Amino acid sequence: MSSDTYDFVVVGGGTAGLVVAARLSEDPSQRVLVLEAGADLNSDPRIKTPASWVSLQGSDVDWGFRTEEQPLLGGRSIGVSQGKILGGSSSVNAQVFVPCNPAVIDHWSSSLGNNGWDWETLRPYYAKAYTSPPVDDSLAETLGIDGWTGNSSAHGPLLTSFPGNSSHPIRKTWADTFRANGYYQIQDPFIDGSLGSFSCLATVDPVTKERTSAATAYYDPNKTRKNLHVLTNATVKRIQFDSEGQKKATGVIYSYNGEDREVTCSKEVILAAGALQSPKVLELSGVGNVKLLENHGIEPIIDLPGVGENLFDHLVDTISFGAVDDLETLDPLILDPSVGEQAAKDFVERRTGLLTSMGVYTYAYLPIMEHISGEGRERLNKLLQDNRPTPGDEPDQIRAQAYYKIAETNLLDPKQASGAHLSFIGPWGGPPEPNSKTLTLCAMLSQPLSRGSVHIGSKDTSAAPIVNPNYLSNPLDLDLFAEHMLYIETLARSPPLTDLLKHPIVHRDPASNLTDLETARKWVQKSSNSMWHLGGSCAMLPKKMNGVVDSTLKVYGTTNLRIVDSSAIPLISTANLQSTVFAFAERAADLIKEAWSLK
Repeated sequence: MSSDTYDFVVVGGGTAGLVVAARLSEDPSQRVLVLEAGADLNSDPRIKTPASWVSLQGSDVDWGFRTEEQPLLGGRSIGVSQGKILGGSSSVNAQVFVPCNPAVIDHWSSSLGNNGWDWETLRPYYAKAYTSPPVDDSLAETLGIDGWTGNSSAHGPLLTSFPGNSSHPIRKTWADTFRANGYYQIQDPFIDGSLGSFSCLATVDPVTKERTSAATAYYDPNKTRKNLHVLTNATVKRIQFDSEGQKKATGVIYSYNGEDREVTCSKEVILAAGALQSPKVLELSGVGNVKLLENHGIEPIIDLPGVGENLFDHLVDTISFGAVDDLETLDPLILDPSVGEQAAKDFVERRTGLLTSMGVYTYAYLPIMEHISGEGRERLNKLLQDNRPTPGDEPDQIRAQAYYKIAETNLLDPKQASGAHLSFIGPWGGPPEPNSKTLTLCAMLSQPLSRGSVHIGSKDTSAAPIVNPNYLSNPLDLDLFAEHMLYIETLARSPPLTDLLKHPIVHRDPASNLTDLETARKWVQKSSNSMWHLGGSCAMLPKKMNGVVDSTLKVYGTTNLRIVDSSAIPLISTANLQSTVFAFAERAADLIKEAWSLK
């Protein structure tokens, strides 16, 4: 670094941080520093190879955070993966790139008080972030996308594709199965999607077949800019504020090579440390609930009780079925070292084979079929009535009522999805069976009402935060999740998807043979895990709902501290969060540019 003063200091070189840094440094007059705790390992074959994502969990590029024991998940502590690497979670995730339901984004504005944050406003920022892949017309039917007109508006830095074997039968079979029940999406879901099945994009380069990420798309092409500096292996300890009036962030204290250093900023500090660590940085800096701060011997700077609260996440649960012998799956890659050796050779020499696949090819955004009419509808109405939040004027009560109203509106509308279903071409959640093939069907509850928290446990800057998502703490979540899991049994018996499974149908785990809602509830509590879609812990909400940032992403009580990562996203996405974080960060960059009249 040539200087210790910058216009902008970005805390966290993950998905959002690199997007914002790249966009701000487009103006050559602005000096931008990014501080990232992880290393730049994006040339590492583990990172570049699509199928290797599973091996990254719990590795040196994962923070390795775990939740507190979850009472409603059998007392289990759940792993919540977060990337400790330049590029953040975009460098270690499963590479799935799917949109949020437009109605969910609209609720950010209409129900949660964030003017200017609706689908029509945010939609162009999705397109600004990624490039939709070219697809040969002859492959459209096999890929399960026949009828799509393409997404010509999407020409962003992040390259995407339909990875793996383009002739794999799961995509067409999935599409045909949902055509038969009326839930096939006839258009690219990024253009016009809300309900139904589709083949999902992945952040995989269509030519090199390697992972793309915030690091490869936003940093690598711009790292020679003289006004953009990225310092890796630098851990931020706290943000510095001046002492007068409304607080101005003056800089950051960080640790590098075993020494504490300080960098100052002339314009803004931009916090992008992620859903679990942006609250940590705030609290260590004296911003948060005063009682918590004083308990840990930290001098309060700003009393902001919403910091670290409102944490959301998706649970995912799975049922692994025995598949027909001729289906290409990832089982042999796990079972047979010689298959792994050949797959590695195929990938390195020809960019083909099993390692080009992250295993997830198809999605479906669905309502609960049983709730559309009749007894199921009556059961839904009773569930909603029995679990209505307590009315009141306290900020947490106002927020809970707002989220409940969103969920109720969504659940009562048969044209809106309450769950996301997906397929995985291999075993998930358990070891593979020798000499066999596996097809796993998965589900997640799209709009869980359960909310948790993430807070510091001490003033030790090196200590992991205390993560408590309170999974299934709202009783509505367990019942709705169980309904979606029960639908997997119907899906597994629906043609032509059922033709990919062995008959009689084989459940890899006998306990996953779900016969009614009670067995489904028990399976969810026994086997569901985090999908790593964490957010909301520094939510963009009005102060009357215990929000942390306003609709310009400024932290309440400050003049120049913004949060641009998933912690500020106020409502969980329909499924995977990645595309929404990229779009959110792209819009954040524009808001900052507009505020400072930058190019």
